[in-house]
Amino acid sequence: MNLGEKLKHIKIVRSFIYGVVGAATYPGLMLVNKIRIEGTEHLKNLPKKNVLFVSNHQTYFADVITFIHIFCAVKWRKQNRLGVPYYLLNPFTNLYFVAAEETMKGSWISRLFILAGALTVKRTWRAEGKEVRRGLDPSDTRKINKALENNWVITFPQGTTKPFAPGRKGTAYIIKNNQPIVIPVVINGFWRAFNKKGLGFKKKGSLLSIRFKEPLIIDYTKGIDEILDQVMDSIEQSKKFMMKGKHHLINALDK
Repeated sequence: MNLGEKLKHIKIVRSFIYGVVGAATYPGLMLVNKIRIEGTEHLKNLPKKNVLFVSNHQTYFADVITFIHIFCAVKWRKQNRLGVPYYLLNPFTNLYFVAAEETMKGSWISRLFILAGALTVKRTWRAEGKEVRRGLDPSDTRKINKALENNWVITFPQGTTKPFAPGRKGTAYIIKNNQPIVIPVVINGFWRAFNKKGLGFKKKGSLLSIRFKEPLIIDYTKGIDEILDQVMDSIEQSKKFMMKGKHHLINALDK
């Protein structure tokens, strides 16, 4: 285990990083843009371990940063709002998030995010700019399984910021094997507000929406494909949701 991997498991290190990153990004979420949060009542009584958040994905970093802000605010008993960010004084650190290995090697921001709790995995659908179709990497699965033992984990089943991309079966395997509480999340507006690879602004005054849904009721005896279909429906990225709303059409064309 390298130094970065060791440091990210130290609570005081992650608390410091969350505080710095949170303070730096709060104005972009609350002042430069507008944020609308729904469904945090579903987070109140969750256990502090074996909880998996599944979400659609629109930027490499802004999505995850917003999750961190919200979870810290919920820890301080705020509901569907951030308010004044004093929650960063004692942030929620029982959190990891799944990120593509190649993305986490790109910049100083990505290296900082490794310390913040990134679980780096090899992409199933894409690597080094080329389309590939890897099988499930057991070492990647073990990382996520171990993180779930004592933490919350955020994962993006599509593994890409492209809307309506197919989900990866790895997510369904993790759900079937660990039987976590699964919370679906639907986000929108991040692709419009921020550039994809960093935290630069594309359009100020954008509405950033984050909606937490009720925990999924999953039949763990079902096959991997059925579980994955349920997950993709829950984050509104399955075929039946494609092009339903105007923002989906704009999003697709923007890519």
